[in-house]
Amino acid sequence: MNLVLENVEKHAQGDVHIHSVTMKLVPGEITVLLGATQAGKTTLMRLMAGLEAPTFGRILVDGRDVTGVSVARRDIAMVYQQFINYPTKTVAENIASPLRIARKNNIDSAVRDVAERLGIEQYLQRYPAELSGGQQQRVALARALVKDASLLLLDEPFVNLDYKLREALRIEFATLLGGRNSTVVYATTEPSEALLLGGYTAVLEKGMLLQYGPAQDVYRAPKDIDVAAAMSDPPLNVIELDVLGNEHRFIRKISSVLERAPSDRTTIAIRAYNLRLAPRPGDVAILAAVVTDEFTGADTLLRVTSEIGPLVVQCSGVHRTASGTQIELYLAPRDIYVFAADGRTLLYPTGESA
Repeated sequence: MNLVLENVEKHAQGDVHIHSVTMKLVPGEITVLLGATQAGKTTLMRLMAGLEAPTFGRILVDGRDVTGVSVARRDIAMVYQQFINYPTKTVAENIASPLRIARKNNIDSAVRDVAERLGIEQYLQRYPAELSGGQQQRVALARALVKDASLLLLDEPFVNLDYKLREALRIEFATLLGGRNSTVVYATTEPSEALLLGGYTAVLEKGMLLQYGPAQDVYRAPKDIDVAAAMSDPPLNVIELDVLGNEHRFIRKISSVLERAPSDRTTIAIRAYNLRLAPRPGDVAILAAVVTDEFTGADTLLRVTSEIGPLVVQCSGVHRTASGTQIELYLAPRDIYVFAADGRTLLYPTGESA
């Protein structure tokens, strides 16, 4: 499916929920809508589905204007945050329902096939109330997948599941979509999902499309500080620098990456995992003092004060460090993002080196 949004806006009760979005989805690929709660992800998906009509602009499918076409007349499937199943139907009947409505053939074999792929074939004769939350969400996902629609919309489908199940389903998800021709749109608040799923990422904020492109390109070359922050977890370290105060040793050490910066003030950004406790060749040092340490399972997050301001550091493994401990952090200058003072324009890195 070739889905194109042309200058699409959505207004409601005097508020603008979507601001003039223009984007062309890549057919047969996954596009991740990434943004915080109320960024406009669900509204944009509902516009794509035909569940809502845009206030301005139009939506094209394979070159045909479908702006006013109802959802019932579109070849789509959708999975929501809250799993929705028919409580009086068995799992098999739930999965089969869109095929029966469409009067398809070989329904039983199609149901068994998708149930096996999702690991729920043993529950086909049970009712939703007899299943766990994770199993019910798999049923909802199976019902969407079995339809084999041209457009598959997934609105944070794993957000209400426990951590281990959520991680397992994320990893399985790309495999589940293998061999299908669907164009997939997947909404999430988590940048790790955008990178894990690959494909393309559209970063949204307050109903505005900030950047759209291959996920790795958006991650490596964010067009502004808001995109860089949206693609960062743990939180991005953002520091405002007075470039004129070049007597500061840190500014002198990173002068090579500040060549494009304005002559007075600039904003730099550092991802937490790019700060290290042990140096590598070419690194610069930052003097710091530990405020807190937080062990997250595989990593430790250190929150520190430093000569350039407060920082969050992501270290692999366990690093128990008493509050007030003086440490040195190490950073490769090439891992610094340099923006104009207002954060609107990426100045370094540029081009393919990003």
